[in-house]
Amino acid sequence: MTESRRSHRIGLILVALCALFWSSAGLFTRFIGADLMTMLFWRGIFSGSAVFLLFFALERGNALGILKRMRLPSLGVAFFSAMGMVTGIGAYRFTTVADAMVIYATVPFVTAGMAYLLLGERPTRSTLIAAAVALIGVAIMLWGSPWGGSLIGKGLAVLMTLSMASFTTIMRGNRDVPMLPAMGASAWLCSAFCFFFAQPFRISGQDFWLSAAFGVIQNAMGLALYTFGSRRVPAAEATLLAALEVPFTPFWVWLVLGETPNAATLIGGAIVLLALFGHILMEFRGNRQADPEPFRAG
Repeated sequence: MTESRRSHRIGLILVALCALFWSSAGLFTRFIGADLMTMLFWRGIFSGSAVFLLFFALERGNALGILKRMRLPSLGVAFFSAMGMVTGIGAYRFTTVADAMVIYATVPFVTAGMAYLLLGERPTRSTLIAAAVALIGVAIMLWGSPWGGSLIGKGLAVLMTLSMASFTTIMRGNRDVPMLPAMGASAWLCSAFCFFFAQPFRISGQDFWLSAAFGVIQNAMGLALYTFGSRRVPAAEATLLAALEVPFTPFWVWLVLGETPNAATLIGGAIVLLALFGHILMEFRGNRQADPEPFRAG
């Protein structure tokens, strides 16, 4: 297997694992009793700190030099990632989850268009087919969900989608630039915004430590895996695989808390999973078939 195909496979696995970590958000929000902004303030503090600790552990003596050389691409990733966190919060607060998720489910298509315009990166046919099938699955999951909410909430969901597409495209276009510190900074930027609406010193000990775990396990691990994985695969493919978060979020809540999802969620989630795992299988098979037969003397 060539180095580029091996790197692509690793990227597929890392982004899929990232989605699994991100999908634990439903569990943490169920267990944490603090108000949303206070929870997200501490989550961002611990998430950013964990990402920077990982960055310093990996880079060691080079870490400070990398930080000093951070330029516009890194700052752009930090800004758009933080904006995605904040607008995601606002979208769920000002409109229904159904509205927000239907808009967010378009992110693979938005990313494909953005990456094509800015990077000249054409999505593969299998990526577009899988994205379309996954979108159908998301629509089925949300069938019968309450609709409504304000135009502001829908606008925030659009901004969340654009933010995800933007920082993914920037990372893909600057694969030689270390982006881990930018992702850590984005979590701190999110905390800085939430601070003005939070009550950080009126949180119980249990909620404090759960918020810390929320930041490290769900957000920091997800950000790190997405950072390492998205630079190895096309931008549209990265956001497609991140959509695994959608069906797995209710799955963990059902598995741990016994909240049984409705039939539409089960059917739609199965379609999303089939689309995404089918796409991964096709990419793995395509890579294997594309590998040249090794030369044998005699």
